[in-house]
Amino acid sequence: MDKPLISRHLVDSDGSLAEAPREVPKVGILGSGDFARSLATRLVGSGFSVVVGSRNPKRTAGLFPSAAQVTLQEEAVGSPEVIFVAMFREHYSTLCGLSDQLAGKILVDVSNPTQQEHLRHHESNAEYLASLFPTCTVVKAFNVISAWTLQAGPRDGNRQVPICSDQPEAKRTVLELAQAMGFTPVDMGSLASAREVEAMPLRLLPGWKVPALLALGLFVFFYTYNFIRDVLQPYLQEGKNKFYQLPVSVVNTTLPCVAYVLLSLVYLPGVVAAALQLHRGTKYRRFPDWLDHWLQHRKQMGLLSFFCAALHALYSFCLPLRRSHRYELVNQAVKQVLTNKSHLWIEKEVWRMEIYLSLGVLALGTLSLLAVTSLPSISNSLNWREFSFVQSTLGFVGLVLSTLHTLTYGWTRAFEESRYKFYLPPTFHTNPAGALCCHPGQRPVSPALLQPQTLQDPEGLGEGWRRQVHAASGLRPGPEDKPRVRCLHPAPEARHRQDSAQSLSGLLACDHVGHQDYTRMGGLRSEFLGRVW
Repeated sequence: MDKPLISRHLVDSDGSLAEAPREVPKVGILGSGDFARSLATRLVGSGFSVVVGSRNPKRTAGLFPSAAQVTLQEEAVGSPEVIFVAMFREHYSTLCGLSDQLAGKILVDVSNPTQQEHLRHHESNAEYLASLFPTCTVVKAFNVISAWTLQAGPRDGNRQVPICSDQPEAKRTVLELAQAMGFTPVDMGSLASAREVEAMPLRLLPGWKVPALLALGLFVFFYTYNFIRDVLQPYLQEGKNKFYQLPVSVVNTTLPCVAYVLLSLVYLPGVVAAALQLHRGTKYRRFPDWLDHWLQHRKQMGLLSFFCAALHALYSFCLPLRRSHRYELVNQAVKQVLTNKSHLWIEKEVWRMEIYLSLGVLALGTLSLLAVTSLPSISNSLNWREFSFVQSTLGFVGLVLSTLHTLTYGWTRAFEESRYKFYLPPTFHTNPAGALCCHPGQRPVSPALLQPQTLQDPEGLGEGWRRQVHAASGLRPGPEDKPRVRCLHPAPEARHRQDSAQSLSGLLACDHVGHQDYTRMGGLRSEFLGRVW
């Protein structure tokens, strides 16, 4: 051979293989607080050479990893091209003496304002830092990551790091650095977006506000409803004092009502969206804002439904532990003795309670599976078909089991006149009505389903947009005029015309994206008609 397979300079003196020398990237950090220490730990663990600039390096050197070099600020900003500014906004001015040394460097602002500071200042911290150092390139990043996350490493939901800057090359450098640290960078555009990025940590569960208020409103409504029926009516008409039922019994009666309605509301927007598309004759038009927001909050409503169902199970276990329940058992035993009844057994009631409890356990188990698979750590391990099966098919199974659980509890008591207190129907009679229209594809959801053109060609919904465009332009449709995003998992039965219900079910289980007018981020999720949390 003319050339050896192994280069001579890759072999040590003892003949063993050695790695090719490569330059370790150096990163600087200005600041010695908790976040700076966690950031240095993460950078060192990711293979970077870290130089920390502190006003008192001798006092803070022991707090940083041994591999990190802790020195004065003037010495720390010399060699690194990327420097993290890990200090508060009011301390930015102390770095003005380093303007000449920082010229041409990339400054990564990781600070966060308080709620008062965010409202008081019209410019973001990153924009303020850029105004102090015009010769530097400022990048806003890592402000949504906590010190604990930096030390422990990224975990699923907190992997994303929003990054924004006016300079594409600097932004690309920080993007690669975030990827090397194990995070998922998200390009937020120019530095003008820094104010929005800094507002992210200030929001407390922004996606949960509407679902939480909805759940609270439903709880107040059903609690008041059950209070009138179970406590107020016996007190006014029969003189019985049942106010002791307010802490446990009335709450336990209210929780399944809230859980059941929320679970129905998870599936109902898909039916509404389907009816709207049938009415319009096309699936390439944007949904109204209220329906768009409703579709986006289904996951939160589903988790709140599971939370209420779990509380209902715990409250049900506590019912036999109440002192009032023990007194009732004693009173029933005394009555049985006084009536000289030695054996009390009602076969129908025994079967009703056995079936009722079994269906309740199965429904809660199904909801538990849905809640677990909605977690990012679990859903990321499932492919689309598996996730759709669990959230769609098993979700419908959970809704059916909940309905049967409720109906079994009511049994024939829904037809007894004594159950309608103050002419108000019992909750086990009214709640199942909301679930009857929450599963598209199994029952008609709109009179439009019975139209001949829908029964003959349910896939014609995809042609509506193109017909409208070509009618307006005077052009004939060609083979290239197709939607840019097609159905992710089209059901094969959607091609058979003899079963319109199943065909519509296949259409509704797809993720359709509009052709032209989808510019907002919510548009993609709005068109998701699958029955998924």
